[in-house]
Amino acid sequence: MSATRIFAASVAVVAAAATAVSLEVLGFDHTLIVLAVVLAIAFVTAAGTELIIRRRGPASAGSLSWQLGIVIALVIGPLLVTLLILGLLMFVSSKDAALVAVIVALAGVAGVVAARRLANALAAEVATVRDGLVAVGGGEREIGLQPRGPDELRELAAAANVMIERLAAEELARDQSDTSRRHLVAAASHDLRTPITSLRLLAEAIDDELVVGEQRREYVQRMLTHIEALSALIDDLFELSRLEAGDITWSLEQVALGTLVNETVDAMRVHADVKRVIVTADLPTQLALARANPEKLQRVLFNLIQNAIRHSPADGSVVVRAETMHDVVEVEVENAGDSIPAEDRERVFDAFYRGSADPARSGGNAGLGLAVARAIVEAHGGKIWLPVTSTGTRVRFSVPIAA
Repeated sequence: MSATRIFAASVAVVAAAATAVSLEVLGFDHTLIVLAVVLAIAFVTAAGTELIIRRRGPASAGSLSWQLGIVIALVIGPLLVTLLILGLLMFVSSKDAALVAVIVALAGVAGVVAARRLANALAAEVATVRDGLVAVGGGEREIGLQPRGPDELRELAAAANVMIERLAAEELARDQSDTSRRHLVAAASHDLRTPITSLRLLAEAIDDELVVGEQRREYVQRMLTHIEALSALIDDLFELSRLEAGDITWSLEQVALGTLVNETVDAMRVHADVKRVIVTADLPTQLALARANPEKLQRVLFNLIQNAIRHSPADGSVVVRAETMHDVVEVEVENAGDSIPAEDRERVFDAFYRGSADPARSGGNAGLGLAVARAIVEAHGGKIWLPVTSTGTRVRFSVPIAA
C-alpha cells in the first residue's frame, strides 16, 4: 500500500473515531453542527493550501522555514477559528474557548520555532548537496555526497553520486578515446609518410632518368610494392573505422570452419615458404558449424596467420587449431617465436600498436591486423584473447555455433 493510501486511511479512521465520540457526548443534532463547521473550515483550509501551491513559483517559493511556518499557520488557524465558532454557538464556555485558544496559539508559536530550527538543519544538508553539485559543475569528480537529513535527501544524494560516478567514467572513456585517436592519427601519419616518401624518391629518380633498363624496372616494382602497402593500409583503416562505428552490413551464414582454415593455410604457405616457416592445420574430424560471414572470418585467419609468420624465426612453425567448446567454436593460431612481453599483452590488439620491442615501428607493417581481427570477431559476438603460454605466442578467438 502506498504512503498516500495509508495517510488517507488514517485520516478516515481518526474522523470516524471523532464522529463516534461526538455522537456519544453531544448527541446527533450537535454533532451535525460540529461536522458542518469542521468540514467548512477544512474545505477553506484545503482550498487555501491548493491556492498557495498553485501560485507558488520558483521565485516566490520562499525559504524552507517560511514554508513550514505557512503549514503550521494552516493547521493552527482553522483550529482557532473552530474554537471561536463553537464558543459563539455556546458548545463551550467563552472562558474555556479563550483558554484553549491561548494554549493553541502558544503551541503554534512553539511549533513555528521548532519548524524554523528543523528547517535550518535541513537547509544546511541541502546546501551540502548543492555545494557538491556546484563543485561537480566546476570539474571536481572526487566527491561523495553523504547528507544526514531525511530519507528523501539521502536518496537524492545517492542518485547524485551515481550521476557523478557515471560522468567520471564517461569522461575517462572520452579522454582515453581522444588519446587513442591522437595515437592513431600519429601512427597512421607515420605509416603513410614512409611509403609516400619512398614513392616520391623513386618517382623523381625515374623522372630525372637517373635509372634505366633493369634498374628502372626494379624501381617500378618497388613503387608497386609501396602502392600495395598503402592500399592495404587504407583498406584496413576504412574497415576498422566502419567496424568501430557499428556500420556492419554483412550477412551471417553457416560456415564450415575446418574447410575455411584449410583453405587459408594453403593460401598462406607461399608467404610462409619465403621465410622458411612451416604452416599446418591441426583440426578434429568433427567440428561444429559456425554462424559467421565466411569472407570476414577468413580475413581474421589471414591476419592472424600472417602475423604469426612475421614473428616466427626461420625454420619455425605456425599451427592453426580449432575445437568446439559448448556454444562456440574456438580457433587458435600458435607460432614458435618469442612470447609477447607482459606489458604488451593488454594492448596487443590496439590499432598501430607493435609493442615495446618495436618502438620505431620499422617492421614494414602498419600494425592494424590484430585490431581489425578483434573488431571482426567482436562484431560476430565472439571474443579474442592471448592464452598464457611459456614459449611462443598463441592467439585464440571464438565465434558462436550456428543454430
